[in-house]
Amino acid sequence: MYPLRNLPSNRRSSTKPARTLTRQRRTVNKCGSSTINQTNMSYKAFLSHSKVSKEDQEFYDLKNKAAEYYRSNGVPQKIENVLNEMFWQKPDDIYGYLANYFSRLSDTPVISKIIGREVFDGRGLTAIQTQVYCIIRNEEKVVCSAMMSGPSDGLEEDGVAESGEEFTNSNQQRLSITAALKWIREHLSPMLQGFNPTDQTSVDKLLSDFFMACYLEHKDSLNIDKEDELRIESVSEAPPQATPIPAPTKDKKGSDKGKKGNSTEKLLPPAETPLPQLPGATAVGVVSLAVAKTAAILLGEPLYRHITSVRVPQAQSEMHLPVPMITILSCGKNSVGKLNLLEEVILMPSSSQRVREALQVIGMGFELQCEMKRVLNGSAYKAGPICLTEDGALQVGFERPEQALDLITEACANLALPLGSDLRLAINCAAHSLMDYSRGKYEVMSGCHKSHDELVDMYEGLINKYPAITFLIDPFRKEDVDQWDRLASVIGQSCCLIADAASNFCPRWSEVKPLPPGVTRVIIRHHSDMTISDLIRSIAEQKETMLAAGSGDASIVDLAVGSGVSFLKLGGLRGGEGMDKYNRLLAIEEELEQEGILGAREKKQPLSDLSETLNSGSGCDSVTIST
Repeated sequence: MYPLRNLPSNRRSSTKPARTLTRQRRTVNKCGSSTINQTNMSYKAFLSHSKVSKEDQEFYDLKNKAAEYYRSNGVPQKIENVLNEMFWQKPDDIYGYLANYFSRLSDTPVISKIIGREVFDGRGLTAIQTQVYCIIRNEEKVVCSAMMSGPSDGLEEDGVAESGEEFTNSNQQRLSITAALKWIREHLSPMLQGFNPTDQTSVDKLLSDFFMACYLEHKDSLNIDKEDELRIESVSEAPPQATPIPAPTKDKKGSDKGKKGNSTEKLLPPAETPLPQLPGATAVGVVSLAVAKTAAILLGEPLYRHITSVRVPQAQSEMHLPVPMITILSCGKNSVGKLNLLEEVILMPSSSQRVREALQVIGMGFELQCEMKRVLNGSAYKAGPICLTEDGALQVGFERPEQALDLITEACANLALPLGSDLRLAINCAAHSLMDYSRGKYEVMSGCHKSHDELVDMYEGLINKYPAITFLIDPFRKEDVDQWDRLASVIGQSCCLIADAASNFCPRWSEVKPLPPGVTRVIIRHHSDMTISDLIRSIAEQKETMLAAGSGDASIVDLAVGSGVSFLKLGGLRGGEGMDKYNRLLAIEEELEQEGILGAREKKQPLSDLSETLNSGSGCDSVTIST
């Protein structure tokens, strides 16, 4: 059974008696272990009757120490086992077989260091990239890297914020990146040294505790009473002040347009003071993501599998994929036309379709954009220059929202796309960027301002005329609570309200604020100061989830699948980054299909039934995540 025990030795005989005794200690007993104790006794007996040199004595002492070291670690037994196994299996790659055997016995890899560097993302903005080094089988190796943009990776471009204050995102990003690199170099890399990268919960807890400590230190260093500072800002700055909306005079034409609630002056709710970004916070999110990707590589599994195991430790017998959403048209403030209201027009398939079927339909987005360009060349539309946004959406200048929606409707009809049934529209209004605080109204078109009530009427008219619109994203500022409530009551049976900028994201040290009334879905963004555990926890707090990807690699798709979100907002159909995300989603579907664990989402209830459920007080039932 053990052929190696009786194999002849190929060692050369030694002329020294002491070395002859050394060969005797390799005699194998019936249990398969060397008779080290017998050898030691023979050696001591030999020393008592013979004279040996000091060199030979030191040599044998060293060999005995080596034998004891190997025996205490079980090396002789393991070597015997693998040699006997390999003898019977006779693998083609002998050393590969040995390498695989002993690699399974090696110590768990641990983090040795983390290196950060400044890079540029797909939009040309500064970002931070981290590389994770681990000790793997006594060698330091770089395992993987991750990239994340700074704190201004989401909602607003350079210009004027909600409060009316001018800001520059590039300056904010550079300051955050510089501080984040210092955090990684001086604090996080030494703190995480020796950590097991597969223990995501412990790593994220350390990152969160460090971030909280930095925040408290930063807060203590501000020798200013924040309440006095907010009070001074509210008095000195005009936009945050409560601005009265003047009642229309009776002698002007169109005075009856303000019939809803304009008999008395209303106070415009002031914009909430934006929460300050802690410089360096980007280090928390990018290190957490890099460690998660490292763990997935070391475990030999996809990232979405690792995220799933962090969220649900038990093995999953069925996994679901999110429904993809594609941005096909943009007519917001950055477009050349007068129209500001339609920041994004998003095409989304029915949630009951399989991912591949949905992407086959959405894949026609290329043809849809070409068809829209062809239609625009006709005489029916008076549009400005046609270009593409950085996300790959068609950007056209229109004067009225009906023009943009008519264009999509006509193009879909020409291509026989099932708009309104298998395909639906979501409109991102981005109303937080349209408020003219000097007038107390929304500038939905250049030179055309709408009061809150007029905007409600406008939304109602658009949804009645275009029933394919089933989602409105940020139709008002988050402070306009009454208008959210009224709009939900007017269009709730045919359309759902989604909060993006109005979702009231709060850091871990702030109190959670309620969502605007009538909100049925929320866009959760993977903020730069969120760990993977923070993201999973935020999603788990909601009944149903969605995700919207920003600039970055395709790992956001794995986060969406592993987190169990319901919708994935991927942007347009242009650019390498965007297409990588679509391709990654298809690859994951193929993997799950081959494993037989791809589950189909249940068909959603009709929107009329959904609104009844919402009116019964069930609250927000969906979340969209975005980087």
